[in-house]
Amino acid sequence: MTTTSIFCGVILILIGLIGYLYGSSQGSGSPTALIPAAFGLVLLLCGVIGGMKEGLRKHAMHVAVAVALLGFIMIVSRLAMQFSSMTMSAAVISQIAMAIVCLIFVLAGVSSFARARSERLKT
Repeated sequence: MTTTSIFCGVILILIGLIGYLYGSSQGSGSPTALIPAAFGLVLLLCGVIGGMKEGLRKHAMHVAVAVALLGFIMIVSRLAMQFSSMTMSAAVISQIAMAIVCLIFVLAGVSSFARARSERLKT
């Protein structure tokens, strides 16, 4: 799960940086384009911490899944509020990409937690 956290973190960082650089090149760059990068940085750090310290892995992965869930809910609610007037802009594409990455990570995390629990109950 730590590798998945690092991978998803890097993807979110890239989404944020690409969105910001694209907006800047178009003359409409906004620091809010870096929101996916901020969430990605947290996932990346949680993955690194979980990989370095065996005793912290469970806690780090729970934090990572909670952050990804928060990111997913935040983006989906924002997209839902804009749905009637939404145009397929770079910002919307970035938000959709972030929501997808966060959702995939949350689902992978929940699946991993369930597997770990069933393994623990077997022993």
